[in-house]
Amino acid sequence: MHELGITENIVAIVRGHARGQPVTRVAVEIGRLAAVAPEALRFCFDVCTRGTELENARLEIIDVPGLRTCRDCGRETEADDLLAPCPCGSWNTRTTRGTDLRVKEMEIA
Repeated sequence: MHELGITENIVAIVRGHARGQPVTRVAVEIGRLAAVAPEALRFCFDVCTRGTELENARLEIIDVPGLRTCRDCGRETEADDLLAPCPCGSWNTRTTRGTDLRVKEMEIA
């Protein structure tokens, strides 16, 4: 489960910015094409924040749709699967959004 390592990094980033102050909320953007399971991330977040200034913080997950552009027809379409062709049938696509995972914001008590 790579979500554990991802969550450890999220907690480290937030703790670095919180500088010991209690954190009440963390908002994370997860692209649909990022290969991250939101429910696994939630579980890991609860485990990784125990005994830290993030304990009891609410994890807000913001879903970011995938977006790709077809190099053949020029159409820009939403994508939930990296391995699906463009509606025109072409496989010659470029993913432009939805592969990232980032800490968007945090609230400090």
